[in-house]
Amino acid sequence: MPSEENLKDLCNCRCIHESRVSDATAHALPEHENLHMAQLFKAMGDANRLKVLWALEKEEMCVCDIAAFLKVSESAVSHQLRMLRQLHLVSNRREGQVLYYRLNDHHINELMLIALKHTRE
Repeated sequence: MPSEENLKDLCNCRCIHESRVSDATAHALPEHENLHMAQLFKAMGDANRLKVLWALEKEEMCVCDIAAFLKVSESAVSHQLRMLRQLHLVSNRREGQVLYYRLNDHHINELMLIALKHTRE
């Protein structure tokens, strides 16, 4: 791994407060966690996906009801739900041929409420 001096040479950047850079480097998240958080925020950054998450905050819903709520096709909703499921934001259960979706855990609701509080300040 390159030394700190070599990194500065590679990026051709100037560093005024080396101790602050060192502290930030020591405090930095591991790359895999950083990427996962970025994916989480990217998923929540889409208006329709956020509407789905907000709708699921109160109770579980099936794909067709979510589609009716969003006024889009069930196929479009399924595509969005697949992404949300892959990021562990929602989970589902099957009842016959119907899939019901719900928030995966209380943290998703907390993230949305914090974002709403921040937005309203």
